[in-house]
Parts: sequence; C-alpha cells; structure tokens
Amino acid sequence: MHKTLLPLLLGLGLMGCAARPKTPTVTDASAATSTPATSTARTERAAEDADRDGQAALIPLSLDPVYFELDSATLRPEFRQTLEQLADGLRQRPGTRVTVSGHTCELGTTEYNLALGQRRAAVVRDYLRRLGVDASRIRTLSFGEERPLDDSHSEEAQNRNRRAEFSFSSDDASRGSSL
Repeated sequence: MHKTLLPLLLGLGLMGCAARPKTPTVTDASAATSTPATSTARTERAAEDADRDGQAALIPLSLDPVYFELDSATLRPEFRQTLEQLADGLRQRPGTRVTVSGHTCELGTTEYNLALGQRRAAVVRDYLRRLGVDASRIRTLSFGEERPLDDSHSEEAQNRNRRAEFSFSSDDASRGSSL
C-alpha cells in the first residue's frame, strides 16, 4: 500500500504546483537547498492544495428549482447561470443522467397543467442541450399540479409551485452504487 501511496502523493503534489503561478527563485545556493523536513512540508502542503483544488473543480449536482411565470414555459434570465453550472457539472460527470420534472400551480385543468409542466421541462432540456449536454443523458417528466412544494393556495405558494426540478442518476447506480 505504501508503494502506491507515495507516487499518488507526489503526483498530487505536482498537479498542485503546476496550477500555481511561479514565484521568483532564490539564486543563493545556500538558501536554495532545503532540509528534508522543509521538503516534506512543501509536499504535504501541495497535496492538500491539489485535493482542495480538485474538490472545487467538481461542481455539485444539487440545484434549486428553476421557476417560471404564470402560464409560461419561458426560461427566466436569472436561471440561465444555474443551468450553465448544471451543464458544467454534467460534463464533468459523463456517467450521470438528469431528469427534469416540470411542475405547475393548481390553476388550470389537469390536462393543461400536465402539458405546461412538460413544456417547462422541455425548455430546460433544450437549454442544457445547447450548453453541450448530450440529449441521451436528459429525461423530461411532467407532474403538472400533482406534486406541489406548498399546497397552501397562497399566491406565494403558487409561485413556488411553477418550477422545473432536477434529479440525478448514474450509470454506476444501476450496478448497485450511488452518486
């Protein structure tokens, strides 16, 4: 185990160093030599930095819903950045699939709301496709008014219920592991 750990730490240390801007080098030969303790501390620090950089690079795949106006399936501009982050996260995880579920408030008939929920999910799907997510990785689903976030019938509740939500699955999940 120790034989594989050392190359791994060194590799992480090199990746962390490569991502940093270069600092001026010391030209004094006595200052340029380092003791083993200093070298070890630098390697550990570089490994910690590389691990932190690697975690920051993975965009989380949990998002708040995308909200819509009454009787609309038009993507609001304030949610485009959210979908861009989602597309980035999906591109980093090629084995992950997303299901976009469209929802509505209780106004309108059941049939109308199911169709509107589907249009909302399709608008989000199409935007993700334009951002480079393969269509085979995106599934759409409409719940219409059947799964409200808030069923208090207030105007604020109706606004929260007009949304598209995301759920994720992985190719690995079908084999028994999870995201």
